[in-house]
Amino acid sequence: MAFFDNKERTNIEELGEFGLIDHLTKNIKLNRKSSVKGVGDDAAVLDFRDKKTLISTDLLLEGIHFDLAYTPLKHLGYKAVQVNLSDIYAMNGTASQVTVSLGLSSKFPLEAVEELYEGIYLACEKYNIDIVGGDTSSSKQGLVISVTSIGYANEADIVYRNGAGEGDLICVSGDLGGAYVGLQLLEREKQIYLENPNVQPDLEGKDYIVERQLKPEARKDVIALLKEIEVKPTAMIDVSDGLASEILHICRQSNKGCVLYEDKIPLDPMTYETAREFNLDPTVCALSGGEDYELLFTVKQADYEKIKFKMDISIIGYITEPSAGCNLVTKSGNSHPIKAQGWNAFRPAS
Repeated sequence: MAFFDNKERTNIEELGEFGLIDHLTKNIKLNRKSSVKGVGDDAAVLDFRDKKTLISTDLLLEGIHFDLAYTPLKHLGYKAVQVNLSDIYAMNGTASQVTVSLGLSSKFPLEAVEELYEGIYLACEKYNIDIVGGDTSSSKQGLVISVTSIGYANEADIVYRNGAGEGDLICVSGDLGGAYVGLQLLEREKQIYLENPNVQPDLEGKDYIVERQLKPEARKDVIALLKEIEVKPTAMIDVSDGLASEILHICRQSNKGCVLYEDKIPLDPMTYETAREFNLDPTVCALSGGEDYELLFTVKQADYEKIKFKMDISIIGYITEPSAGCNLVTKSGNSHPIKAQGWNAFRPAS
């Protein structure tokens, strides 16, 4: 589906800031009742009536969070929305609106920005999200994308990170490590291309893990499933920085310990095999890789029967008293402390 029909190269300065905003937003239609006023005034107006409002913001910077050498702009726009929606779902909420702000360098013609917005619009259409505002600016540091996601929930339904209790089961949706291994594959092909631009990328048979990196999907469906089976998690977080980092967040904020079982961590066969090709430990990829955007949550043991046969949910451990610490039981039966080695935005480059 195409949202723009411009095919020629157009310099952005021909439109100016307000002309660009108007061009990118002129076809926006508001679908949600909670969107009273969207783009076109000094501020958006939203009305959630008796619900609590949920708000989250993510910043994506070229060269830090994405590499345009192998990231199509349409995929990037789609991903920028998804990583924000994931935060709303991690609160057990319903995502409903986003604002999108861009910092653009002079290398981007209008058509490139349109391609980025094609992905943004596609994500919003698929997840029933209204775009209600944003901003554009010039940038000397490459492409900057800032998305704010807005949603709502009944106060009684909101799930925080600090509610895990002793004996609670630790669950995770989907599978882990695929996005990180997909990134290693894309980085390898980039290096091969830089050494010999005549060599075509070899990604055959690796579609799943490449898509996990370039086009993740926020797990709105898991929130719907939990509601359907009448299970409210006691704590929840999305897996953006790796399983180890996220379970430590839950344990730290809940003042608890945990036990994870290595053989219970869900890994897709393609993730496992490709990690081995790169001489990587697949479990480490799941623990420290990040960007899977699955949901990690705890539930009471009384909910075990409701959740044990759900195809896309794995029970991977349990919550303990804080003095027991946070430990991983390996496939050989040994126990090791869990350490967060995932994404750190301020860690110096090695």
